Amino acid sequence: MANKPRILIVEDEPGIADTLQYVLATDGFAPVWCSTAEEALRQFAAEAPALAVLDVGLPDMNGFELFRRLQALPGGSQVPMLFLTARSDEIDRVVGLELGADDYIAKPFSPRELVARVRTILRRSVRHGAEPRVPHGNSPAVPPTMAPPLLHAAAPVWQLDAERHQIRFYGRALELSRYEYGVLSLLVRTPGRVYTRDALLLQVWGGDNASFDRTVDAHIKTLRAKLKTIAPTLEPIRTLRGTGYALNEDLPGAPL
Repeated sequence: MANKPRILIVEDEPGIADTLQYVLATDGFAPVWCSTAEEALRQFAAEAPALAVLDVGLPDMNGFELFRRLQALPGGSQVPMLFLTARSDEIDRVVGLELGADDYIAKPFSPRELVARVRTILRRSVRHGAEPRVPHGNSPAVPPTMAPPLLHAAAPVWQLDAERHQIRFYGRALELSRYEYGVLSLLVRTPGRVYTRDALLLQVWGGDNASFDRTVDAHIKTLRAKLKTIAPTLEPIRTLRGTGYALNEDLPGAPL
């Protein structure tokens, strides 16, 4: 059991949870079921799973809020997460992806399809070198009432630490999800180069068929929000309409 990937299932419907536990266990996983968000937070804190399946409509907490809290736990940002919900509206799917989730499945669904997506996400994680680790520390977000830090002209704009999967923007470490890091590190390594959405999907997500164009757009949006907490007046990522995205080469500061 110790060698089997531990999958956290957060689902308040026992029938669905039983089915998921059965198919995951049959496929060689070690499923752990929680019927509430509070229980999931305890289980996650005790031992971070290989992947978490989160129902959006939980009785004690919205699944999106649970996602945020799990991400804030030690090692939480490195755990892939998949949303499971009865809602099929595109806006709910986009919200989940903008938060940094790895996938989204609407009920009713095929349990075997869910297991296949779990396997795909875990393969993707291994291929891109995502290993569970405790973050060195959270960089506090800048409160809206505080003035942004001064950007010194001599400061490096970008500092990329591939071993730690860490990127600094004007000397400040960014708290990035696995795919946010993948997108931004690719742009930082090749400043000015334009990447289409398909190219980003291929190089960061591995060309997974379950991913789609809005996945890239959602991650670019969250990246821009994080960069603006450091440099509110700058646009580090350029959008070339109808083409794709590129890193802005004209930011103030010295090159890497």
